Order: sequence, then structure tokens, then C-alpha cells
Amino acid sequence: MSRDRARVAVDIGGTFTDFVLEAGGRQYAHKVLTTPRAPERAVLDGLLPLLERAGVAAADVGTIVHGTTLATNAIIERKGARTAMLVTRGFRDAVEMAFENRFEQYDVFLDKPAPLVARALRLEVPERLDARGNVLVPLDETAVAERAASLAAAGIEALAVCFLHAYADPRHEQRVREIVARVAPGIAVSLSAEVSPEMREYERWSTTVANAYVQPVMSGYLGRLEAGLRAGGFECPLFLVTSGGGLTTVETARRLPVRLVESGPAGGAILAAKLARECGLDRVLSFDMGGTTAKICLIDDGEPAHSRTFEVARQYRFLKGSGLPLRIPVIEMVEIGAGGGSIAAVDALGRLAVGPESAGAEPGPACYARGGEAATVTDADVALGRIDPPRFAGGSIALVPDRAREALRRGVGAPLGLDAAQAALAVSEVVEENMANAARVHAVERGKELAGRTLIAFGGAAPLHAARLAAKLGIDRVLVPVSAGVGSAVGFLAAPVAYEVARSRYTRLDASFDAAAINAMFAAMRAEAEAVVRAGAPAAPLLETRTADMRYAGQGHEITVTLPAGAFDAGAPEDLVRRHAAAYLDTFGLTLGDLGVEAMNWTLRLAAAADDERTAPPAPPERAAPGGVARAVFDAAALREAPYAVHLRADLLPGHLVRGPALVAEPETTTLVPADRVVRVDAFGHLIVSPA
Repeated sequence: MSRDRARVAVDIGGTFTDFVLEAGGRQYAHKVLTTPRAPERAVLDGLLPLLERAGVAAADVGTIVHGTTLATNAIIERKGARTAMLVTRGFRDAVEMAFENRFEQYDVFLDKPAPLVARALRLEVPERLDARGNVLVPLDETAVAERAASLAAAGIEALAVCFLHAYADPRHEQRVREIVARVAPGIAVSLSAEVSPEMREYERWSTTVANAYVQPVMSGYLGRLEAGLRAGGFECPLFLVTSGGGLTTVETARRLPVRLVESGPAGGAILAAKLARECGLDRVLSFDMGGTTAKICLIDDGEPAHSRTFEVARQYRFLKGSGLPLRIPVIEMVEIGAGGGSIAAVDALGRLAVGPESAGAEPGPACYARGGEAATVTDADVALGRIDPPRFAGGSIALVPDRAREALRRGVGAPLGLDAAQAALAVSEVVEENMANAARVHAVERGKELAGRTLIAFGGAAPLHAARLAAKLGIDRVLVPVSAGVGSAVGFLAAPVAYEVARSRYTRLDASFDAAAINAMFAAMRAEAEAVVRAGAPAAPLLETRTADMRYAGQGHEITVTLPAGAFDAGAPEDLVRRHAAAYLDTFGLTLGDLGVEAMNWTLRLAAAADDERTAPPAPPERAAPGGVARAVFDAAALREAPYAVHLRADLLPGHLVRGPALVAEPETTTLVPADRVVRVDAFGHLIVSPA
């Protein structure tokens, strides 16, 4: 990617589409409402005013980096392609039986997630491989051709090919693709051996079906976006952000769109990790709150945790096991329906609930005056006086505070006997407690502490709620970065071109360990990853990271263990057993002695080396900031209106100190500073909110 030419990052969220343009050592931010019916429209229309403000021509842009929730929304809303599935004979119902467990043990009305492919479109094919890839039943090519013809006649757009043990040998699946290309060339084909070449058929097949389901949607969208960019004079490459925090090419994104499912939230985690390294923060809680959701991520030693398991479209809000499992590289975080557009309502028992339903961009919160009538978190912030309407979204959206107050009175105040301000405060408190509870559970599940961390807050709504959230979690320090309102888009610009490859290969870590075979497997994985990375970073140095999923012999689940660099030799098993013991001890607090260890899956991640990060300049001398304009804000602690000093972030320089209560306003967000807090501007220009 070109670093000396202008670069643009675009993040499509459920409510807003965010832009960041980096040119001439400066960053320019912009925010517009998302256009759900044609997402590319918001991208193309939003780029024009941004380029004009920066004085940059389309031809001067060297790179566009893009993240989108389109794949996620297609799965959640069941608006993907008409998809069919070819499976090994006898395994037609595997994706419906799933794990054969109850994720909610005592719910007699348990509602399990329905497969993305109906049973009538799950067709069996005579074929069978064993776990080592040996052919037990040859592929019936005549049956494949007949099924492909019938699917084409039925108007099928996408096909998931899911054969048993295809991870061990993909020959049958690859032959199916050749036959379908001949018989039904209009059907997009996804092979489980390429989408997720790992053992455990349910997760592998669920991931492959999801990939097939969104492939025509994403391919069409990316085609329209590329055509629009070319028509607008953009000649630069377009990169997509993956769920694992790397960049990939449009060609790879079209082939494996399931890897884009968490692309937007990944950008926020990348930003928080970069800030942690630059500012010397070893323990961080990343807090990204946009218009639709809030994302929380633990970052230790400058790196977020990574995983290869993820659930999408959960039936029971955020209950683990109630969604569709995906085996893709992801940054580990918790995401809850708590954004600016989250709808507040009182149920039949008189309980106030906020989210997960969202007003989105259409019709939006009541204060947008675009047809929305339900009270939302943004309406609460407007009614409390925390948002200055003329400055909201850089003035691009005209807010109507009276509509916000009326929606709160009608939807929350009347059922609970509260006035508009009290109702607004109740909404704010509930959504903050929801986020605090999610953070606590996320930390406990990973054996981590929250106390003593720094909360890094970004996204359009996060700085408004960060101080209160930090107080609930026992966190003293909040960092609000430059361009916080478009933080995920800023993170996109720091993402490296990267690709991850996984293989399943059962290996005992004892005298039977075949070092030559493992080395050959990693060489093939390296070649596959390098072909993708070099398409986006032809000359950059490459960084390789290798891991393996290991377990004590006989256990049902594995833990991820980091592998050493270089080729394996005869002494490798002893070293790998030691590494597994250390990782097991760190995870569970004990080891199980000499039970023998086995590796199930092997992973290689290849990334282009990023530019050197900035080193912090000397701390600036502290000085009082210029006085702000007074604004009446309903104070959560005093339970009444109080004068808050409003400061423009553009007027605050490194070293400036602002004492609460205050608001620090910028075009894309506002930072709330309570009366018991102060905010300092550090050497980078970030806001540091801490106890007075």
C-alpha cells in the first residue's frame, strides 16, 4: 500500500458510515447516515465532501480501506442468496442437529437457530473419505451432475459443498466444483475444504454455508462499489478489513466473504491496541459504542486476544450457543445491542429495557425527525443536554430536541411516572449498566481483572458514556483518542495486509512425531498465505506467526499454543509439550501431569510489517484551557440541571487542563467530563479523563 499518497478508510455501520482521510500528515473525518438499501451509495456520496474539505482529488488517493457489516446483516436478517448444500450421503441433517445440546437447559420453549439452508435444499451425494483422506466410497459424478442441473432449474444462486473429512483431502469437493461449473455455471460454489479446512463437521459446514449464503450479496456489493469508485475517478486499490484485523484484497473477499463478518469491530480493536503500544499502556479495555452496538475488548501488552470461533445471529440475545458457529479468524470481543440508536421501552412488568433493537439509520432516533418515534439512547443524550444539536455529526443532521423529549415522555416517562429528564437519565443508566455487566462477564470468562486498566473510548456515542462506565467498573483512567468519533475507520488505516491459514492434522507429540511432514504442511500454508498477502503488499517484509490447538490425550477440546519460529526437528515434541503445559497452567491454574499431548489444528498467520509506531514526545507542561461556553446539562450525580462548560476540542492543545463538569465537543462526538473528573490533553492530542 502507498503510504506517501492520500489514504481513505470507510466503515459502514448499522447507523452511520464513517470516513477518515489521511493526507499531508493530517487526518480529516466525516460521518453520514448509512443507506441500508444500497450501502455503496453512502460511501460514494460521503467521499465527495471529504475530498473537497481536504483539497484532494480522487486520482490522488493511493489506497481505500473498507470495513462493512453487510455480511453480518445478511445472515442476521436472512437476506442472503438462495442457497443449497451438497453433503455426504447420510449427513443431510448434521447442520440441523448441531451439537445436540441445550444452550438454555430449563427453557421448555427453546428456540434453536434454523440452518441457513432448508432441508429440501440439502442434497446427499454418494461419496466418503476416512479421517486420513483415504477413499472409502468414490464420488458419484453422475449424481453430482443431476443435482447441479436440478438446482440450476430451481433458481439456486449459491452452493455449499460439505463432504465428510474433506479437510484431509479436498479431491471430491474440488471435482464437484468442476462439474457444477460445467452443468450450472451461474451458481457460486463454496468448498468446505477451502472455507474452513478443519475437523468437526458441524462448525466447518456451518461456516461454509454462511460463506455461500453471503457470497452473491457481497460480490454484487463489491462490484457496484468498485464500479462507482472507478466512475468517480478513483484508480487506487481497494482493501477489505477481515474479522481477524488484517487487510485483504477484493478478490479474496469475494471468494471468502465470511471472513468479513466482524470487520468493523476489528478496526476499533486495532486502534486501541495501537494506542496502547504508543502510550505505554499494558492493560487496556477497548470501548467502542456506535449507533447500533457497543463492542468491548480486552487488550494486554498491546495485543488483543485472537480466536478462531465466533457465533453470529444468536437467538437468545447474547447467550453462548444460541447462534450459528463460524470457524474464522476473529479478534475476541463482546458485542451487545447498546448503541446510540438502541430503543428504550418499558415491558409489562414495568421494567425498563434498552436494546438490542435499534432505530438504525432508517428511521433513526426520534430527534432525527426522519419518522422514528421510539425513544433511543441518542434521544436521552439530547434531552439531558449532553449533545449540542448544531454540532451533531458535524452539522449534517439537524436534531429536534423536542421530539426526543416527547418520545421519552411517551415511551418511558408515562409508564414509570417520570418526567422527560428523569426518563432520559434512566435510559442512560440502564444502557451503561448493560455495558458494564457485559465487560464484567467478558473479563471473568477470560480470567482477567478490570481494575487498573485504562478505558479507551471511541465511536460516536462512547465518549458520552465512558466516564460513567469507567466508574461502574472501578477504572480511573479514560483515554479518548483523536478522531474518536470515527475510531474504527482510523484503526483500518493501521491494519496490516494479512492472511491466516489453518489445517487439521492429528499429531501425537511423542516419538511418532513426523517433523518432515509438519514442516511440509507449514511450507504449503506459507505459500497459500503469501500469495494473498503479496497481492496487497508486494515488497513489504513479512511477519509469520504460528499456533497449534493442543490438548491432553483424550480431552474433547483444545487450547491454542504459540509455536516457535523455524523448522521442527526431532526435539520439537518435548518443546511443544512444555509450551502446552505452560499455556494450560496459565488458562486453568494447573496441569494434568504426564498424560500425553496431541495437536489437532495448525495455524499460520502472515502479515506485512507495519510502519514504526510513534514514540510519545515529552509530556507538555500543564496549563488551564481557555474558558468554555456554559450549557445547561442534567447532572447524573446532582439529579438536576447544572452549568457545564463546553469546550471545542479543536481549541484544546497538548497540556491544556479542563475541570469538570464540562463537555468537550468535536464534529463526530462529545466527551462528557463529570464534576469529579478532569480532562488533560496529552502530547499526542488525546484526551485523558481521570479523577480530579
